[in-house]
Amino acid sequence: MADARQRTIIKVFRKYSNSLGPDSLELIEAILDNHEIADADVESSVETLAREYNKQDDASMKVSLEVLQRVYEALQDQGERTNAEKEAIDPESHLFIIDAFEMPLWHWSSERGTFEKVSTPLTMSGSADSRVLAMRDRLNVIKQCVLRNEHFAPSTLPSRDRERLVTLKSTKQLLGRAGDRFLLLGMLAHSKEGKLCIEDADGSVELDFSKLDGPGDGLFTEGSFALVEGQYTEEGALEIIAIGQPPCEPRETARSIYGHIDFLGQGSTSLLEDSQLSVRVREELSDLNFFFLSDVWLDHPRTLSGLQKMFENCVENHFVPKLIVLCGNFTSRSINHGQGRDVQRYQENFDALADLIASYPAITRSTHFVFVPGPLDITMNSTLPRRPLLSSFVGRLKSKIPKVHFATNPCRIKDDLMARMLRNIVGVKPDARSDDLKRFLVQSILDQGHLCPLTVNIQPTLSDYDHSLRLYPLPTALILADKYDRYKITYTGCHVFNPGSFVGASFVFSTYQPAELNSEECVLEEEEED
Repeated sequence: MADARQRTIIKVFRKYSNSLGPDSLELIEAILDNHEIADADVESSVETLAREYNKQDDASMKVSLEVLQRVYEALQDQGERTNAEKEAIDPESHLFIIDAFEMPLWHWSSERGTFEKVSTPLTMSGSADSRVLAMRDRLNVIKQCVLRNEHFAPSTLPSRDRERLVTLKSTKQLLGRAGDRFLLLGMLAHSKEGKLCIEDADGSVELDFSKLDGPGDGLFTEGSFALVEGQYTEEGALEIIAIGQPPCEPRETARSIYGHIDFLGQGSTSLLEDSQLSVRVREELSDLNFFFLSDVWLDHPRTLSGLQKMFENCVENHFVPKLIVLCGNFTSRSINHGQGRDVQRYQENFDALADLIASYPAITRSTHFVFVPGPLDITMNSTLPRRPLLSSFVGRLKSKIPKVHFATNPCRIKDDLMARMLRNIVGVKPDARSDDLKRFLVQSILDQGHLCPLTVNIQPTLSDYDHSLRLYPLPTALILADKYDRYKITYTGCHVFNPGSFVGASFVFSTYQPAELNSEECVLEEEEED
């Protein structure tokens, strides 16, 4: 039994790329014995120790006995505190507006088989190396998810079925093997000669779509990663018989492996802690609501009246949301190169909005307002991620609204994403209805694990901050505030929705309930004038 426990302890710490000396192993066994931990609970208990150990600044790959002892004592103190009566959840203490430029960068380390935090300063200009690393990280994150997937992992198959398993190969393994069939994972791109290829870390190969009846589900664009199966020809091309999106890894799977990694810069939490908080949110905060509005064109004559109607409904029905997210564009036309009068009107529109919001003290006392810029708004940069709205335009909002936040983009992607993806489909284009295209867009974004799976010549990005566009681990919810029609879709446990443009035939926005992990469309009809 002791051997089984030791194997479990070593297995858990190895998952965090740690090795254990005999003294550390003896200490952990003593802890388990002192607390009479049942065999069924050994793995979760050791998981807690390993996760907390790896949060320490002085943690080393070979587990330090001194640091481990300190972690154990801290956990004991924490346990004594949590035995006291739990206080009600305060939503304010769990609400963070995360700046894309403050998120830590984690590179994938092939040597360690995990993520490593980058300590060097990041820059807006980036470098040739950072551009290569950004794409390599995207490939490696997807690849390690593919290799864990049950359809690709040999260890999940009975031994008699392993001969039939199609395993991933590299482009360099194709040379001299004409007539053989291969499965490749790589990025779809055009060669210098204009031919469509698939690129991986070792090279590229031209793709021949002539024998492909139709692609799998999803949108295959230049710059996206795909699984391609086909036969290598004498002409040095891969004759495709199947192409598909890489499989999406559920949030729970990723969090169970990398729960100790603080991807957002707000402190890491375990899967168990996430689960416990979710239960308490459902029980204690069932009435918590967030509002999401898109294309809030402040220069449109009906926008402020629509917002006024929304605020009045909130007050009259005692339905005040904890969070209202206003997504740009905040202008219906570009003014980056406009006349001085256009810039002045732009600021006056924000001032008018500030006065309107401030006239509802019942809302401003408790509601957080978040402003996310769109591509037509005036910010310091036009590439992704985008800086917040310039402070010179939002002075009155800052002075009149106590809980106002000016966010980067992302928070979410905004640039008519559906149209941009459809314009850049390569290979065989899907013959799909509108509902299919919505599903394909959501699937493609989440399967790619990235908000903008396009090449930089199509959508420029800041390479040092490309990680802020990652969707790994999957979020619980994703808002794609796009010009496309409204929709909501849940895929691999991630709830994705598009609120649609606020101003149309009526005023439209979406509410999101964290307790239910679901969104609802809200429509406010404009009152007809007598």
